[in-house]
Amino acid sequence: MSLASFIVGKYLRSRKDSRLVSLISVISVGGISIGVAVLIIALTVLDGFENAVSEKITDFNSHIYITGFGKRDIPGSLYVKTELGAIGKEKITSLTPFISKSSIVKSKKFYEGIQLIGLPDSASADISRFIVSGEYDVSEKDNYRGVVVGQKLADKLFVGIGDKLTIFSLMNNKPPSISNPPVVDQFVVRGIFSSGMAQYDDQRLYISFDHAAELLDMDDMVSGYNIKLNSLENINELAVEMADALGYPFYVRTIFREHINIFTWLELQKAPIPIILGLITLVAAFNIVGTLLMIIIEKTSAIGTLKSLGASASQITGIFVRMGIILSLTGIALGNFFAFSLSIIQLNFNIISLPSDVYFLTEVPIDLNPLYYLMVSGIAFVICLLASWIPSRIAARVNPVTALRFD
Repeated sequence: MSLASFIVGKYLRSRKDSRLVSLISVISVGGISIGVAVLIIALTVLDGFENAVSEKITDFNSHIYITGFGKRDIPGSLYVKTELGAIGKEKITSLTPFISKSSIVKSKKFYEGIQLIGLPDSASADISRFIVSGEYDVSEKDNYRGVVVGQKLADKLFVGIGDKLTIFSLMNNKPPSISNPPVVDQFVVRGIFSSGMAQYDDQRLYISFDHAAELLDMDDMVSGYNIKLNSLENINELAVEMADALGYPFYVRTIFREHINIFTWLELQKAPIPIILGLITLVAAFNIVGTLLMIIIEKTSAIGTLKSLGASASQITGIFVRMGIILSLTGIALGNFFAFSLSIIQLNFNIISLPSDVYFLTEVPIDLNPLYYLMVSGIAFVICLLASWIPSRIAARVNPVTALRFD
């Protein structure tokens, strides 16, 4: 063990005549570890939140929507496929029509406004993954067609699998009259889904595409098209090409445009991160500076003795820089341990839950990204190392004669 290492260990572990210094060292290490842990957890939660919300939205929805301006109906799929031609031919994995109408659903005692959606059988797989009760079955059995509802909607209507629902909707998007009566039909709940996002679970109700077309007298018209891509790369450029090819009254928008409020909110959550990082590292730096200055004041006579015995200014500087490094590394290591432990606990036991109608998720997501651990630890160490140099230079300039008198 070198002389510098021996002296550093002696200073930091001293309990007999420097209890205050030892306590301040513990507080300094604790401050660094808490700051590092908080920042790592904040980054992993934000990253996990963005990934989880994006994955839910892209899995449950299409990547590109084609609808009509003013929610008007548009021509059938043959026209759209013809007009699009070879645009995005290699990227498009599916192009399916859908029918969507604002309607009212009634259980035995309750009414709710809902979005009635008719999907082809080929699109059922997207919803089937989120089924929590029953199955995705919208076929006709025993003179009743099946319907799939969201979990929150089912709870509000107090219905379960096998219960009947009555749906009221407008014919031809016009007010009801003698010549244009409203659509009324009864369905049986065959499936309940939960996407974890309130705007879907609370409003959507799925039926067969063919039955929706027949029920609403759509002829060869549809409400729009869902387009799935094999990659979201250059999705905006592809949407622009589709819009140019189809023209009016087709309205083409991407999933990021459709849910711009969510994705903008996610970006805003990351905006304060540099400020938080700066504040936490600044606090860590003050902890190191304060601790070393207290040690210098406490050990002024010892510094004077070392200098009188021939210790150079660089050796004194090295002692206190090494002391700052040890405090920093200890705090950073503990911070990483706390952050990792809390993340594992949340992943395995979900100790923190969220209201889905506010945060789109029911649990706090965690993304264990080693890059965040390395980035936060590296920045914290560099700041602490620079902070250690300031009091170390002060210690190196202590006059041995003055220091011995100080004792």
